Amino acid sequence: MSADSQLITTQGSYFVCLSASLPDTQQHVIKELLDLLSTGHTGNIELDGTTGSAQSILNIKSWVDGRGLACPMPLLKTKVALRDVAAGESLYVVATDPNSKADITAFCQQSQQAKTTPSLGLTMSEMTDKVLVDGATSQRFDTIYHFIITKTDSN
Repeated sequence: MSADSQLITTQGSYFVCLSASLPDTQQHVIKELLDLLSTGHTGNIELDGTTGSAQSILNIKSWVDGRGLACPMPLLKTKVALRDVAAGESLYVVATDPNSKADITAFCQQSQQAKTTPSLGLTMSEMTDKVLVDGATSQRFDTIYHFIITKTDSN
């Protein structure tokens, strides 16, 4: 884990770290969104050598807020955001359009089939149907699609 990352949550078998380069407000929103996932526990967790290996750490360097956007905007924003993500880093994407699941999954699969360097690994793809009221926009989102896309070195 780099010095500019902060371990904030576990999601299944992964430790999710948020880059310190993300503004505090974005870190707060991302943490609230990750709290909606049923597969993990969110809290202040210390990495003490016994809580996982380097392969299970997801370093979220950037995120895409595609809530309220219709297809194909979440995918287009994802493509643009991936330009600033290096190999080994992850992009967290949330969307409310049901078509986003198929679009983003197919996009990641195509990158692997094309054997591009780096390729994209869809580390997490989950849906939540818990209510999150976004205070910034006063919108209510019942169904949110969550994706963590990791750039991998395909060599």
